[in-house]
Amino acid sequence: WLEGGLIASPEKFIMDCEILQQIQRYMDPMLTATEPDDIAIEAIREVGDKGHFFGIQHTQDRYTTAFYQPFLSDWRNYEAWEAAGAVWTPARAHQVFQDIIADFEAPPMEDAVREELADFVARRKAEGGAPTDF
Repeated sequence: WLEGGLIASPEKFIMDCEILQQIQRYMDPMLTATEPDDIAIEAIREVGDKGHFFGIQHTQDRYTTAFYQPFLSDWRNYEAWEAAGAVWTPARAHQVFQDIIADFEAPPMEDAVREELADFVARRKAEGGAPTDF
């Protein structure tokens, strides 16, 4: 949504969707839970100061769902990102947009409804107003 709504960028919309999805994920009430198991008190005791958390059951039970997984952003370090082709976020967003368009299937619509809509558009065009590409 650019220029006060005079133009739109599907790529920017997709980037915005990811930001909103990430904010939504971090606002999830489960992330603010304060029960002893939620804040891993027993896991901290189990590991102590001599180990790591990746091997204990508490971590294994939560590892795949504890973190936000982006659908667009590339969270690899710079060297890994560069080795993978160094694709910038707007280019990835453009590919997501292209994939969405390629996979689009028009929803089912009764012929009578389709004809009524076509008639409405034709009447509005005849009355004037902004030209369309319909």
